[in-house]
Amino acid sequence: MSGTAGSAGDGVHQHDVIVVGARCAGAPTAMLLARLGHRVLLVDRTTFPSDTISTHLIHPPGLAALDRWGLLERVVATGCPPIDTYAFDLGPFAIVGSPAGEGFEAAYAPRRTVLDKILVDAAAEAGAEVREGFTVEELLFDGPAVTGIRGHGKDGGTAVDHARVTVGADGLHSSVARATGATDYAEKPKINAYYYTYWAGLDLHGRYEAYDRGDCAFAAWPTNEDLALVVSGWPMRDFEANRGDVEGNYHATLARAPAFAERVARATRAERFVGTAVPNYFRRPYGPGWVLVGDAGYLKDPITAQGIQDAFRDAERCARALDDVLAGRRSFDEAMREAQVARDAEVTSMYEFTAQFATMEPPPPEMRELLHAVSRSPSASDEFVRVTAGMSPPEEFFGRMQERMSGQTPDAA
Repeated sequence: MSGTAGSAGDGVHQHDVIVVGARCAGAPTAMLLARLGHRVLLVDRTTFPSDTISTHLIHPPGLAALDRWGLLERVVATGCPPIDTYAFDLGPFAIVGSPAGEGFEAAYAPRRTVLDKILVDAAAEAGAEVREGFTVEELLFDGPAVTGIRGHGKDGGTAVDHARVTVGADGLHSSVARATGATDYAEKPKINAYYYTYWAGLDLHGRYEAYDRGDCAFAAWPTNEDLALVVSGWPMRDFEANRGDVEGNYHATLARAPAFAERVARATRAERFVGTAVPNYFRRPYGPGWVLVGDAGYLKDPITAQGIQDAFRDAERCARALDDVLAGRRSFDEAMREAQVARDAEVTSMYEFTAQFATMEPPPPEMRELLHAVSRSPSASDEFVRVTAGMSPPEEFFGRMQERMSGQTPDAA
């Protein structure tokens, strides 16, 4: 059943799983569990469609998840254009390649107003109860174990809901993580601050374009309604100085690539500037009666745009584990411990690569030589793109390139 918070009315309700947060991690988790026959409540304080701070690029691994769920055609049908080329302009040279992989020739970057609505609707269609505009006031506990939530809708209607498991899919500032005291590990500080907006009349011809100028970076890609997202990133050391004139510093950054800045100057800004800076962390993603998925449990700098596909994979991993628990095949601790180990093993390499990539520090001479060699080889350029898209482990790619350079010409790559 789908409806507003008020449709729940006052009273106490029992579910197998409650999911707090209905965006890219929470809605798929609820959908998958409901498809498996479990009683699921999905709540979010906002209503859909609505936007959120996100650069919303989905590489092929994320598209593969949407395809498995039968939702990719819905996303493509919104008119979101395919992105079949990634171009990394490093100043003296550029690496240009294809993101093709996992059965897909292109990436997509649907607006979150489009994508999240599709995901929430799919959860409702699967049988999850969806309460939009519902604020969780507190988690309910029985000793150390979470047993549910208490909250209210925009109309003032209150509800108490119990479940065997409460899932926090509520992002960086997760109320579930805060209430349960979920501990962080492998933390890194905020590396960059990013500001972006949307432009009409900036034709990118199906390309993701990224520009690295050592002390700043910026990128652009097409999205719905013939708009292009253009995002500028500065190191945190420059954040305070730049935040007083976001628009001026945004354009000053783009001016570091004059030809691109001229293209933007001929376009029309369609929306306001939005900015953010995020920390980098892992959180212990489970405890008695609670689980974290998506950004609530793991977050990194957005420069490699991994967040959506990470959330999708986390949702699938969480749903499989909870299905085992609810069906009595495994204990909660065993299933969730295994899920945490699998998550960390899958993403740690990209976590470290992203943090290094985000520093915007000039690479040492040997790395610069390697990247220059990559730029001269079409096959190596495609491999590099697949690394940045989360399809190939960074250490394997760079290890192969170093071996090839030690005794072969770049074209042999």
